[in-house]
Amino acid sequence: MRSSCVLLAALLALAAYYVYIPLPSTVSDPWKLMLLDATFRGAQQVSNLIHSLGLSHHLITLNFFIISFGKRSARSSPKVKVTDTDFDGVEVRVFEGAPKPDEPLRRSVVYIHGGGWALASAKISYYDQLCTAMAEELNAVVVSVEYRLVPQVYFPEQIYDVIRATKYFLQPEVLDRYKVDPGRVGISGDSAGGNLAAVLGQQFTHVASLKNKLKLQALIYPVLQALDFNTPSYQQSVNVPILPRHVMVRYWIHYLKGNYDFVEAMIVNNHTSLDVERAAALRARLDWTSLLPTSIKKNYKPVMQTTGDARIVKDLPQLLDAAASPLIAEQEVLQALPKTYILTCEHDVLRDDGIMYAKRLESAGVNVTLDHFEDGFHGCMIFTSWPTNFSVGIRTRNSYIKWLDQNL
Repeated sequence: MRSSCVLLAALLALAAYYVYIPLPSTVSDPWKLMLLDATFRGAQQVSNLIHSLGLSHHLITLNFFIISFGKRSARSSPKVKVTDTDFDGVEVRVFEGAPKPDEPLRRSVVYIHGGGWALASAKISYYDQLCTAMAEELNAVVVSVEYRLVPQVYFPEQIYDVIRATKYFLQPEVLDRYKVDPGRVGISGDSAGGNLAAVLGQQFTHVASLKNKLKLQALIYPVLQALDFNTPSYQQSVNVPILPRHVMVRYWIHYLKGNYDFVEAMIVNNHTSLDVERAAALRARLDWTSLLPTSIKKNYKPVMQTTGDARIVKDLPQLLDAAASPLIAEQEVLQALPKTYILTCEHDVLRDDGIMYAKRLESAGVNVTLDHFEDGFHGCMIFTSWPTNFSVGIRTRNSYIKWLDQNL
């Protein structure tokens, strides 16, 4: 009996050691975040083990875990009709809220889920619940895009999927079928989905027939650049879950089909050092010393290497492409973008991507709402139901939907 108690105590101590990580004192529900992070880390480690044994790609295995524990079939309710279909060969899940009595045509949002361009699905419970809430509360049609993921496809195929599905939806006969007002369609996404939404918005400015088709864009803690992994938020939240800096850099390598040997060099900005001429012209577009307020910059210093590794940009020229990093788009492109909402979280390596994009858009004359949450962490908006219900998740979702309601 005594030995069993000792063994149990040892196991509990090991579990506590694995789960516990130091977190900022102001982050929402810290112990719950530790448990969420430990679960995700455990799934990643099992996936990496399976990968090392040559049984399956680690991202395929990890996504299998995510989808297996959270996939939902297309289930309608009295207030929202849910159907799975495809738009020009791209799978989508469509959520149709009831129209308002005085508005026969509904507004609409094309939503793009996050997951580092490699994980998650429009059909998992987190996004199913979010889009259901949007459709019901906005009396809207929400099109959630099931774009293809790494390693099935790589950049720029995810962009092509999103553009193809959105262009199909914007056809007059399709909007008419879903009883959608063509003047009240917006694009939105979170994390990597926010990246794809921002890119889509910019791409549409180049096509005369699509230039003014979107009334607004709403970007939730979007990833917007891969040139500087040492902004103040990358330095401040370097190890904060659920997106530590090294994980974000690896997502970029996944997406661009790069060499994993580049990760450590990119973490210290060796890919955009002063001797990399191709990066020089773009630095002013994400110069955080001028784009960020003093309250955000604090005492952090820029990390700029004099000499670096020119092979990285040579092998991955997409790093300097606005189609991957929309923050570095030209001013003329930004000027043509619609009204914009950007949600950022204090405890998120991507915080400054969003704040800098808001500043650049404002300078270009775009109407921008920057919605910042001091206790937020990356990914929090989808965590609104038990057992992963966070107070900041509920508040961010409510704030986001309220803005859409007031502006779409």
